[in-house]
Amino acid sequence: MVLENMDKEARWYVLHTFSGFENIAKENLTIVIEKYGLQDRIFDIVIPMEDVLEEKKGKKVLVPKKIMPGYIIVKMKYGDDIWHAVTRTQYITGFVGPKGRPVPITDNEVSRLRLERINVDVNVKVGDTIQIVDSPLSGMIGKVKAISEESQKIKAIVEMFGRETTVDLAYSQIRVVD
Repeated sequence: MVLENMDKEARWYVLHTFSGFENIAKENLTIVIEKYGLQDRIFDIVIPMEDVLEEKKGKKVLVPKKIMPGYIIVKMKYGDDIWHAVTRTQYITGFVGPKGRPVPITDNEVSRLRLERINVDVNVKVGDTIQIVDSPLSGMIGKVKAISEESQKIKAIVEMFGRETTVDLAYSQIRVVD
């Protein structure tokens, strides 16, 4: 199908936004995509986030934080027509690159920012003991409470500061302990 070919040609680009307006910029760009029928050229819009362990009211909690405030990342098949549609979107100030011209980010950066979903084959079931290998909770041991194979995520119970806490983890963030 043609759409699959376009998706393979698509690359990830960084857009600069007004700081604090990343969500609104994403919504506005989504409206522009629908208005101009760009669904076959712009495939994904991501605000890079990570979970950070913070203390609130005496409890440690995981809080989502923006990795790159003032930026959103878009997967698209670039062209001059796209440049005009995107840069004229409210709260987007332009592409990141020399003289405002986009430069696609490298495959290494795509991997580091976890922009592409990597299918991981993990043989895990409810009740298994797992170790967290990639997260602010790295090294912690937990028990699998629930599994979502379609999203490749699990819910696990870990003990933090003498209390059981449920955390959501991707398959890529865990390993099953024998």
